[in-house]
Amino acid sequence: MFTWYKELTERERNTFWGCFAGWAVDAMDAQLFSFVLPILIAAWGMSTAQAGYLATATLLSAAIGGWACGYLADRFGRARIMQLTILWFCSFTFLAGFAQDFQQLMFLRILQGLGFGVGWSAAAILAGLVLAYFPQDYGWRVLLMIGVLPGLLVLYLRRKLEEPEIFVRTRELVEKTGNRPGLGAIFQPETLPTTVLSSLLAFGVIGVGGAIVNWLPTFMKTVRELSPGASGYYVFVVTGGSFFGFLASAYLADRLGRRRTFQLFLLCSWSITIAYMFLPLSGWPLIVLGAPFGFFTIGNYAALGPFFT
Repeated sequence: MFTWYKELTERERNTFWGCFAGWAVDAMDAQLFSFVLPILIAAWGMSTAQAGYLATATLLSAAIGGWACGYLADRFGRARIMQLTILWFCSFTFLAGFAQDFQQLMFLRILQGLGFGVGWSAAAILAGLVLAYFPQDYGWRVLLMIGVLPGLLVLYLRRKLEEPEIFVRTRELVEKTGNRPGLGAIFQPETLPTTVLSSLLAFGVIGVGGAIVNWLPTFMKTVRELSPGASGYYVFVVTGGSFFGFLASAYLADRLGRRRTFQLFLLCSWSITIAYMFLPLSGWPLIVLGAPFGFFTIGNYAALGPFFT
């Protein structure tokens, strides 16, 4: 399962860790914000619908940002755009800590999502500690502002990233021929069916995982009546399971095929979600079930990359 890493060159390993760190920062922000939601519902008197709008708006703007950044990466280079998106993401993550009401936070989260591109477990522990030692009035602000720190580390790691050789050759060819695809190329008649079907697949897989990530701490607090600190330990197990799910789904995508892997993980995810949400579990049984819950529900993300390429 890990023999591929030994075969990587130094340049390829730098690329791997740069991308890994970027995904970790994105995941960390998503997990930290999930701990903030129940606090904002109480502090600002938000409805659960408004809280859902905050989470959804970020994901939708992230989809738009991914589309736009893909085009910009073709024009100006992968490494440069990756660095700019981290700066953008960190800036609005920090500014979100100063939001005074629902509208301001919504605006900042939408802008943050445009730069949204393993940190879940670290975030779960961090959230538990911060919310345990800081008053809830401003503890959520501290959490959002802390999110800028790992982003700066990623920016440092990505200094060593170089443009892929295939990109350099392709750009030279485009400059010679002048045949440069536009921003709307994915909506052309010959590519539109692939765009629509791929978007629906990603929406289904990421939508399920996003709902779990955003609402699990709220579920633990309101339904299971756990403190934010205790919820952090539960989320730690769930996201620990998801990390191994990433490894397994990527491996199985090559062994079983992309479609069978999606079908297997989604079927298991559906079964475990029903059990996790409706069975009267508490204590250790709930913790133990959290590992396969995260393994199948969130781990399915890793099969998207091989499928789309």
